[in-house]
Formats: sequence, structure tokens, C-alpha cells
Amino acid sequence: MTDSRVCQVKNLGLVDYEEGLKLQQAFLIARTQDIVPDTLFFLEHPHVITLGRGAKSTNIITPEESLKKMGVGLYETGRGGDVTYHGLGQVVGYPIINLSPDRRDVHRYVRDLEEVMICAANDFGINASRISGLTGIWVGQEKLAAIGVRISRWITMHGFAFNVNTDLNYFKLIVPCGISDRGVTSLEKLLGEKISLEKVRERLSYHFGQVFGRTIEEKFVKHSSVQVVIFDDSLPNPEYLVLRRTKERGSFWQPVTGKIKSKKGELPKDAALREVFEETGLQGELLDLDYTHSFYIEPQFLKKSYPDPQINLEYSFALRTSKQAVKISPKEHMDYAWLNYEQAYERLIWNGNQRAFSLTQALIKK
Repeated sequence: MTDSRVCQVKNLGLVDYEEGLKLQQAFLIARTQDIVPDTLFFLEHPHVITLGRGAKSTNIITPEESLKKMGVGLYETGRGGDVTYHGLGQVVGYPIINLSPDRRDVHRYVRDLEEVMICAANDFGINASRISGLTGIWVGQEKLAAIGVRISRWITMHGFAFNVNTDLNYFKLIVPCGISDRGVTSLEKLLGEKISLEKVRERLSYHFGQVFGRTIEEKFVKHSSVQVVIFDDSLPNPEYLVLRRTKERGSFWQPVTGKIKSKKGELPKDAALREVFEETGLQGELLDLDYTHSFYIEPQFLKKSYPDPQINLEYSFALRTSKQAVKISPKEHMDYAWLNYEQAYERLIWNGNQRAFSLTQALIKK
């Protein structure tokens, strides 16, 4: 039996929205079965617009085709509320906590989340408040943070989005939360300077513990890996290397990937160079893509079973090299191909791989 008064906090960095849903669902089930303690995830989502259960499609005022061209995802979701936007510079909090036996009150839960964010805003000198009949926290007529939750058997999921350094222009793509006569703000806009997301997460975490009566324990993600996009831009038409996993490993195409030997003190960049050489025999100029993301590990991709859901933190790199024959390991891959950007991108099935390829394309020498 887990201690229901403990809440583990996990900072996941960037998480694709679809991956965030998988992760929440897995932890919801595990929390229902008392396999894991209460957990609060902090993360950022890539540009995405989400529709709650009560959302009106007319509150998305930008055509879907235009959203795709802008790289903005669109998802219908099971949370409460209307339409909202998530993006970089926003602290998203997903509490997976058990409200039993003493907090089984949906309205109280939402008010408590508001209280957490009001207190955190106050720590930065911002006097935020509630507005009767509306959720979230407000500064004057502008919303600083939104709330949309779902509760199943008194276990919570989804949560809140606190605008820190968010690009507020993206909110112009929608009618935020279906409210047309009020605006949206951020800490950066209110204070006139960028604010550390880490500091905001720390204050939110502290006040979450205070408001909900939880002992906060920060936990690091157990698994970490690298992905490396290999390319040759000395060619008239630059080409990218993709590898195909063996049937036992999924039979899908991807860049070089591999685990970081953290127990041996291996750094991500060292793991990237090692994995490239072990999987392809290639060497070259390693470039940091400055892209780190987390994802839920599907149980079939784990070498052993775990009682609790597993998360992986992945660091992304690119390697500039010359096109040549590749020495693949038959234990891991059954094929490889050098392709142009469009052909390579089309073969990828994971959003994280696709984003790494997109970032690499920006490095191509013109």
C-alpha cells in the first residue's frame, strides 16, 4: 500500500500531447491499483490546440489546414472545459492523485488548483485572483492560467496550464476557453522579462504540497536515451540515414537510437557518438539539437517487466558525415537507406523522430 500523503513530482521537459495522454492513462490505472503514489507531472507540450468535452468547434477560428502548416496539433480530449492552447514557455501540470477519502469534491479540487497557482503567481509579485463563474486564475480581465480536469473513481488526470514565457499570439488561433470578451496574459508579459520555468515549477510544486497536504518528493526519470540524425549535406541534394528495426524490435524506421549508460557516468553526447559507431560504423561532427523530450515506454519495448509505468527521457543530436556503406548490427536492424529529407521523414512513425529530423534540416549548408 502506497503512502497517499506522498506526492512524487516528475519534470519531463517536452512531451508530445498524444504521448502525454498515454502517460496519464497508464499512471491513472497504476494509481487506481495503488501501484504508484500520487504523482504530479510538470512538462511542456509542442504547439497544440485541445478541445475539452464541452468544447465548441466554432471556437477554433483558424482552418485545420492552416494549423497543420503552422505545426500546431489538434486533439479532442476527455478533460473538462472548452478550447485551449499549449505550447513552449508554458508550465503544464498533470496531477494523478487520489482524492479519497477526504477530498471527494470536484469543485473543491478545481478551487484548490486555482489556489496553488494564485500562491505561485504571488511569489513573483503578481496579484492573481478568481472570477466568479469562470475557472482558472486571472489578472484583471486576462487569464494567466487555465484548468481542465477529468476525475475517474476519484483519481485525477489532466490539470492546469500556467503561462510563463508563452507566445501569446498562438491564442489568437482560438477563442480561449470559449470566452471572447477577455484576454490572455503571461508572467513574461506582466513582469516585462523572461522567467525561469524551473523557478515557476518549484513554486507550484511547493504550494501544491501545502494546499493538498502532501509531502513532495522529486523523482527523476529512470530511463534515458539518445537519438542521432545522420546526414550528409556535402551532396548536391542532402541525404539522411534511416535504419529499420528487426521484426522482433518493431520493424519500423528511425534514426540511430540507444540507451545512455548513466550508471557508468556516460554523458548524452558520449552515448550519441558510441551508439552511432556501434550501429553504423560511422563517425563525424556531432551537433546538439537542443531538443530533449520524454515519452511513455510501451511495455512491449521493455526488456523486462516493471510493476509501474516507465518513462524515457531522450536527448537529440545530429551527426554530419559523408555518405557511405553502413555496417548495421543484425541484432538491431535489418535494413538501412540514405534518402532525401522528404523520403526519410515519410518513413518515420514517431513524433520525436520527426521533430529531430525537422531540427536537423535547419542545419543543412546552403
